[in-house]
Amino acid sequence: MIKAEDSSSPPPPPMASIDRSLHALGFQYTLISPGKLTGRLKVTETCCQPFDVLNGGVSALVAESVASLGAYVASGFRRVAGVQLCTNHVKAALLGEEVEAEAKPIQVGGAIQVWEVQIRKIDPSPSGSKALLSTSKVTLFCYRQAPHAIKDKDYAETIKKYARL
Repeated sequence: MIKAEDSSSPPPPPMASIDRSLHALGFQYTLISPGKLTGRLKVTETCCQPFDVLNGGVSALVAESVASLGAYVASGFRRVAGVQLCTNHVKAALLGEEVEAEAKPIQVGGAIQVWEVQIRKIDPSPSGSKALLSTSKVTLFCYRQAPHAIKDKDYAETIKKYARL
């Protein structure tokens, strides 16, 4: 659920229409903008390895997905494709804990973008401190807009409703 920072905050995006994979895991975006994206995920059994620890592949999926949406918005809603993903895992998140992903662009070029994504564990105490779990660098290629792509236009309109542009 999105907590409004102010009265002009857009409503929570319908996750299934934005990213089916992240939706299936329970991920929820809290901010979508050309310069920063954030979202949260409760670590459930679906997200864990057999030892009740957040699966590193889930962290990589979250990183590439969040960076891809960021690149999509920053490129003016052009199709993007990940060409490289490098993830370093530095700490574990356990079953039941909540994590937050934050993506920021390092380089936004005409054809290539590079984004950094940090995933942090959220301390449930009043301090709300956040411990770094993983950091990823995602390189993406931005395509030209496909002509007459109605699905692309519908997707872009969905994102525009919930983004801070």
